[in-house]
Amino acid sequence: MRQKLTGFVKPKDCQEKTWHLVDAQGQVLGRLASRIARMLTGKTRTNYTPHVDMGEGVIVVNASQVRVTGDKMKAKRYTSFSGYPDGFKERPYERVLRENPAYLLKHAVKGMLPKTRLGRRMMTRFLVYPGSKHPHEAQRPKTLDFKL
Repeated sequence: MRQKLTGFVKPKDCQEKTWHLVDAQGQVLGRLASRIARMLTGKTRTNYTPHVDMGEGVIVVNASQVRVTGDKMKAKRYTSFSGYPDGFKERPYERVLRENPAYLLKHAVKGMLPKTRLGRRMMTRFLVYPGSKHPHEAQRPKTLDFKL
């Protein structure tokens, strides 16, 4: 008889979610977002199953000090369209960084997650703060170092 080597994890067999604290100071926006997306989906675990929410929680501090490479500081634009005539809005990266720095990371990570109910559930475990303070000490987050 052949032994079963791998298998799918059932939702009831998932472990308790662990939380990680990431300092975004000096980190490149896209590289940081891709690493966070891997953690939220659970791809860092050895028993990863695509259809089960087995990712971890991530708390990001110092989001206002994230950096971009090249000429993106002046050239990158964030757009939205309401569907109405004259409903197209365009905001440059510098303005978004000044007004809502948490949006930059949330927008980048959200684009890397599945576009399903599962992806929306993963986003609820992603918390971003522009400064160095966060109110989530009860989760006992482990500090992660993403230095390149």
